[in-house]
Amino acid sequence: MPSPDRKAPDNRMGETATAVTARSGSSFYWPMRLLPASKRTAMFAIYAFCRRIDDIADEPGEPAAKRAALDVWRRDIRDLYLGGAPNGPLTAALKGAIDRYGLPRAELEALIDGMAMDVAGEEPGSSGMRAPDLDTLRLYCRRVAGAVGMLAIRVFDRADPATERFALALGEALQLTNILRDLAEDAELDRLYLPRELLLAAGIDSDRPDEVLAHPNLPRACEALAAVAEARFAEARAAIAGQARGSLWAATAMMVLYHRLLKRLRAAGWNDLKARVRVGRREGAWVATRCMLGIPPAG
Repeated sequence: MPSPDRKAPDNRMGETATAVTARSGSSFYWPMRLLPASKRTAMFAIYAFCRRIDDIADEPGEPAAKRAALDVWRRDIRDLYLGGAPNGPLTAALKGAIDRYGLPRAELEALIDGMAMDVAGEEPGSSGMRAPDLDTLRLYCRRVAGAVGMLAIRVFDRADPATERFALALGEALQLTNILRDLAEDAELDRLYLPRELLLAAGIDSDRPDEVLAHPNLPRACEALAAVAEARFAEARAAIAGQARGSLWAATAMMVLYHRLLKRLRAAGWNDLKARVRVGRREGAWVATRCMLGIPPAG
């Protein structure tokens, strides 16, 4: 999505956080939609902010222009914390969430830093997010997904050490699952998030997305990363053992839905990357309702 810069008009700038979220088709929609009104509004604001900055990184454009657009968001976030007035429906929704739930500025800025990692990879001569090492991938996951979890648990009124461990483990698990689902889509942007160590262990010594995705050993590398994601799901479950109900039901629903997605990806085996593996909205609504009622289904 183009820059939200007020100096560069965008006919989507006036969209509300609710409209952005509803249009997204995200598996997260129903777990967020069934929250109480104030929490739903806050989560929609967080999600819409993520969509805005993610679209800046993903849509065509020069890296310098994308960095400038992200810097606009940095200034907007800074201004909100310094008492500045919101400049549109989305920043107004973010300010409401910040004020009501004490959202940490550092986590919102971490999300921007994560998108900046993608933009930096577009610079001439940069390998960027093509087969990053495991440490770089984990940093990326911490920024683009762990930060969301750290914001969400404050909306859910559960910012304690165990829940923070849950949020970080689940965030990484969700992002790794996204990576394994979106291999072909990411390759179109010249990105390949499969870590270098796992590619080499599978006998793949290229970092070119087209070559890696065509390699016969690709499923082996994907399965190795899926095992890492599975371990993070297990860590998340252990962190909140016996506490998945109550205020964490929405996060539990997200965990169940994405764990189901991971299992379907593993069953499909990454042999046909054009086949879309997904969790539908009807299933999402059913899982969210079960979790809200305190009877979460199996992942």
